[in-house]
Amino acid sequence: MKYLPLVWSGIWRKPGRTILIVLQIAIAFALFGLLQGWRSGVDAAIKEIDANVFMVYRATGGGPLPLAHLGRLQSMKEVVNVQRQSFIGGTYRKPDQNVVAVGTDVAVFMGDKVGVSVAPAGAIAAMERTRNGALVGRKLAEQYAWKVGDNITLQSQMPQQNGSKDWTFQVLGIVTDPQTWGSETSMIINWDYLNEARAQQKNTVVRYIVRMRDPHNALSVAQQIDKMFANSPDETRTESLTESAQNSLQSAGDLNFIVRAIIGAVMFALLFSVAAMMMQSVRERTAELGVLRTLGFSDRTVFWILMGEGIAVCVFAAAVGVLAAERALPWASKSLGAVSMPGSVVLGGLAIALALALLSAAPPAWQVMRLQVSEALSRR
Repeated sequence: MKYLPLVWSGIWRKPGRTILIVLQIAIAFALFGLLQGWRSGVDAAIKEIDANVFMVYRATGGGPLPLAHLGRLQSMKEVVNVQRQSFIGGTYRKPDQNVVAVGTDVAVFMGDKVGVSVAPAGAIAAMERTRNGALVGRKLAEQYAWKVGDNITLQSQMPQQNGSKDWTFQVLGIVTDPQTWGSETSMIINWDYLNEARAQQKNTVVRYIVRMRDPHNALSVAQQIDKMFANSPDETRTESLTESAQNSLQSAGDLNFIVRAIIGAVMFALLFSVAAMMMQSVRERTAELGVLRTLGFSDRTVFWILMGEGIAVCVFAAAVGVLAAERALPWASKSLGAVSMPGSVVLGGLAIALALALLSAAPPAWQVMRLQVSEALSRR
């Protein structure tokens, strides 16, 4: 503790340079915290997806599946329930105001959503009585200032039987999903109404959502589903919601590799930058450090004073950056819902900051320790 004043005075010998180092490190570790926190949020969101929920698609061609598959899926003992899902895309008032409506079995769909709330309380029951009713995600409702009771019209490329491409829905409820895994940005409508009104692809679905009874046997049941339709003209491909989410991320590239590559490049550049500034700082103070050794400070003491300066600056700046990332992460990860930074990311950031300090401060400190006192004093 008695050497802290020396460490403190060494840090602030050149305030401008110290502030520049702190800013560089803080920005780098803010980026580290955001990327690592976002990746952890993605992993957590995927893990929270039900392991016993599977999606059934057409195996080839990407076309719809016949409605006849519904009864066979519902007859399986291992299946709890089945949802039909079809989609209709349209624009609201302006061409760039795109809205996707999910036609499904609303009561089953909402019953499977854990933690999702719908206001008012009787909205789901009202959907059964209102053919063109709609439940609107909270974010979508806020975007277009929709409220319960509004009639909204979407212009779609999918025609109705009467030839009109204008689809009108009545907002019966607002959906709030704390995880915001898509529910708050879409509109939910009755599949029966969509199927009856549309002029094309009647009695077909884009996919079936199947909830298995036992998640431990879910994979084998999924394989049974595909075998059941293997010899039909409408073969299926069944995959879990978790697998689908992972495939979506992989389609944009290896998330872990991208995050690590960016962080690695930033830290590599930061190491050289901080090391150069530490070298310059020590070079300017060689004579002063030689005086300390003349006054009786040992080589090891001088070494650790310099190391203490590097560790204090790096760890403090890294803590500021990680704290800023923790505050900004919920805003930067709106699509993932309530995301918080795991403690492992904070500890990892501080460990990297410590390593950065050791690697950048050790070479100049070691050089000073090995320098002769007479040579150090001559560098004025």
